[in-house]
Parts: sequence; C-alpha cells; structure tokens
Amino acid sequence: MQTFIATFAMMLLLVAMMAVGFIIKRKTISGSCGGLGSVGVDKACDCPEPCDKRKAKMAEQERQQKLTENRII
Repeated sequence: MQTFIATFAMMLLLVAMMAVGFIIKRKTISGSCGGLGSVGVDKACDCPEPCDKRKAKMAEQERQQKLTENRII
C-alpha cells in the first residue's frame, strides 16, 4: 500500500508541475513530429471554401492587423 501511495504522490506532483509550467508559459503542448506542416497541409482547415466561423475569425485577424499597422501611438 505504501508503494501505491508513493507512486500516486509522485504522479500527482508531476501533473502539478506540468500545470504550473502551462500556467506560467501559456504555451500549448505540441508534438515532436512537426505537426501538419510536415505532411504538407498549410493550415488546420484545408477546405477550398472556409466556413462562416472561419471567415469571421479571418476577418477579425485582418482587422486587428490593420489596427496595429495604422496605430498613431
């Protein structure tokens, strides 16, 4: 039973350390294989015609980019 408790405590400690690292860095976990870029897919949504949700997201990104480019201060 002591082995089980020690193992459980170690695993709990590891999960807590990963959580703290995520909170501090705000970086998502990424794979080591290179992701979709290594397969030849340029974007996650590889549809010829983006959906309405994707179009809205792209329009918002473009708007944010124009605001930062045309910022006075």
